[in-house]
Amino acid sequence: MRMNLPRIVVAGLSGDSGKTTVSLALLAAMREQGLRVSVFKKGPDYIDSAWLGAIGGTTCRNLDTYMAEPEVVRARFFRSADGSDVALLEGNRGLFDGKDARGTHSTAELSRLLRAPVILVVNVSKMTRTAAALVHGCRTYEPDLRLGGVILNNVGGNRHQRVITESMEMSGIPVLGCLGKLGGTSAVIPGRHLGLVPPDEQGGREAFVAGLLELARNSLDINAILDVARSAEGVDIDLPELPRRKDTNLRIGYFRDSAFSFYYPENIEALEQQGAKLIAISSISDQRLPDVHGLYIGGGFPETHADLLSSNRSLASEVRDASERGMPIYAECGGL
Repeated sequence: MRMNLPRIVVAGLSGDSGKTTVSLALLAAMREQGLRVSVFKKGPDYIDSAWLGAIGGTTCRNLDTYMAEPEVVRARFFRSADGSDVALLEGNRGLFDGKDARGTHSTAELSRLLRAPVILVVNVSKMTRTAAALVHGCRTYEPDLRLGGVILNNVGGNRHQRVITESMEMSGIPVLGCLGKLGGTSAVIPGRHLGLVPPDEQGGREAFVAGLLELARNSLDINAILDVARSAEGVDIDLPELPRRKDTNLRIGYFRDSAFSFYYPENIEALEQQGAKLIAISSISDQRLPDVHGLYIGGGFPETHADLLSSNRSLASEVRDASERGMPIYAECGGL
C-alpha cells in the first residue's frame, strides 16, 4: 500500500539539547490546531515516552532497531501512524550517535529507515557562526539524510539570534524556531537522578500545557515545521494482518500508578492479543488484590514512593500470599 504520511524526526547534536521541550511544545501546538498526531520515541525509553504520550493525547511507541528488526520497526511505525495527520518522532542522544563508529541504531539511521525529514535542535549557547558550521557538517556527513531545518535553543538575545540566523541562512539551512534561555529542560519539566519526573507524578497539567503553547507560539514557526513534515515522500509498504485475538478467561493484574509506570504498550497488547484481560491495580491506593491469574509489575520509581508503598500492608500481604500459592508474578526492577 502507498502511504503519504506527514512526519518529522526531532533530533539534536547531543543529549540535553532541548529535543523533549521542543517536541512537547510542537505536540501541544499541533493538537491546538486540531491535528491528529501519532507520537514516537527512539527507544528504549520510558519517561520521555510518557511525556510525549501525555501531551500528544495518545500512546507513544518506542522504535528501537536494536531490540527489533528494522522492517518490524518500520511496519510498526506506519501501522501505528496510519490515520493520523502528522507523526512526530523524538530521537535520542546526538543525531549520529549509535552503537558503534558507523552509527548503527542511531537516530539518523532510523530517520532514513522511515524516510522522515529531520529537524535539528541546536544548543547555541556561547557560539554564533560556529553553530552553522556544525549544522552544515551534519547535513553533509550523511548526504542521504534529509535535514529540513533547525531550531535554535538557548539563544542569548536579539543580536545573538540575528547573527546565527543569518549564518544558517547563508548556508542554506532554514531556521524554524528560536528558544531563549530556559535554564535547561529541567526548568520546563522537573528532573531528577534518571532524567525527567514522570507525568504521573507531575501536577498542574493544564498550566504546563498552557506554558508549552506559549513557548510554541512565541518561539516556533509551526506552519513551516508542518510544511517540512508534509514534504516527506510517500512510501510503499506491506503491513501484514494482525493475528486474530484469542478468546480466553485469563485475567492478569498489573501495577499502574506513579510508582510503577514503565510499560511498553506492545507488551500489554501482546498479552491482550493472547486473550488476557489486563486489570490495572494501584500499588498505593488499592487495598486488595483483584481476582487475577497472574501479576505483572513493571519498573518505575518505587524508591520515591517508599513510605506510601510500605504503608499499604494489606496489598503487600495479599501479593505475598498469592506468590506463596504459586501465582505467576513477573516483576521488573525499579528506577534504582
